[in-house]
Amino acid sequence: MSQTAPENRGSAVVIRTVVSLVVVALGVWALFHVNPADAYLWIKSLHVIAVIAWMAGMLYLPRLFVYHCAAKPGSETSETFKVMEKRLLRFIINPAMIVTWIAGLWMAWEIFGFQGGWLHAKLLLVILMSGLHGYLAKSTRLFAEDRNMRSAKHWRIINEVPTVLMILIVILVIVKPF
Repeated sequence: MSQTAPENRGSAVVIRTVVSLVVVALGVWALFHVNPADAYLWIKSLHVIAVIAWMAGMLYLPRLFVYHCAAKPGSETSETFKVMEKRLLRFIINPAMIVTWIAGLWMAWEIFGFQGGWLHAKLLLVILMSGLHGYLAKSTRLFAEDRNMRSAKHWRIINEVPTVLMILIVILVIVKPF
């Protein structure tokens, strides 16, 4: 696997910085130009989009681990999985989780005043999902260091956990049973 030249890494950092500044500037502009009555709908939309991205990553990463377990450490296949896992975590899962939390906490405070048993239960389940996220992030580092000690069967089971949590969260949000 070839290393990226330092000058290429530097230009990539500049590009990411410029993109980040543009996104922040657009966000600040939107704060002052979006009708306050519509702010909830925009933030709710952002939250749903971020949740979809977060869940897509949370469902895909353990599946990558299943396949990675079958690859010989140090092989070209193993190195490819390492890149895929790292990029998935860094560019999709982590940012999506952050946006999910920010938008979700804003809505929990502004719209619901942190009131309602369903909301408290949902927050508990989202905390559990975030804990799983942390476990997968740690596991990504272990795979990158060729130190995974878990079997493919373990990762198949872990692959189902985000699905169960997601189903429970959706039921709480839609039905609001308590």
